[in-house]
Amino acid sequence: MIDLHTHTLFSDGELIPSELARRAVVKGYTAIGMTDHGDQSNLDLIIPRLVRVATDLSRAWGITIIPGIELTHVPPAHFAEAVREARRLGAKLVLGHGETIVEPVAPTTNRAAIEAGVDVLAHPGLISDDDAALAAKCGVLLEITTRKGHSLTNGHVVRMAQKHGASLVVNNDAHAPGDLVSPEMAEQIALGAGLTPAEFLQAQDNAAELIRRRLG
Repeated sequence: MIDLHTHTLFSDGELIPSELARRAVVKGYTAIGMTDHGDQSNLDLIIPRLVRVATDLSRAWGITIIPGIELTHVPPAHFAEAVREARRLGAKLVLGHGETIVEPVAPTTNRAAIEAGVDVLAHPGLISDDDAALAAKCGVLLEITTRKGHSLTNGHVVRMAQKHGASLVVNNDAHAPGDLVSPEMAEQIALGAGLTPAEFLQAQDNAAELIRRRLG
């Protein structure tokens, strides 16, 4: 199981990176992205710290850790600059906090994140046909999430991805120990959103391929 979307206490998560990694190993994960919430006020505080510990923790716990960021409530006009700055600071994985229906995310954030070149558009809510098609064209992965609230639109995201040929990933968006669901539960949630077992496996392959590209 691969999860590209987790949070530590560097933003609003409950765990330090080492404990998050250890708990993920026990749950059966082989790779996780540590992607704390960030904007241009704190990218330089979060990303270098995750970069610093990722390699050592990966070796210690036998899990691949990808240091990253989730650009969160960034004004759409600032998204491209924020993505560039995140990558300059060493983020191997850049997520865009999409237009979830349970938060007041600014309209056009989905489009701005895709155009800026994020790797994953997290919980994209009621993503439009045009934005789903653009995600497919740009190779941006759309997220199916196991997180309460954000998961309410999983079925819509699956339908839009299938309609327009966009690729999917299945993530926890974990903030606390109990948010790391088992691989079996992650599959059940994906199937409930409309994926087939083969499509769930493809979503895992999509995550693995992104890791290979970003880590070399």
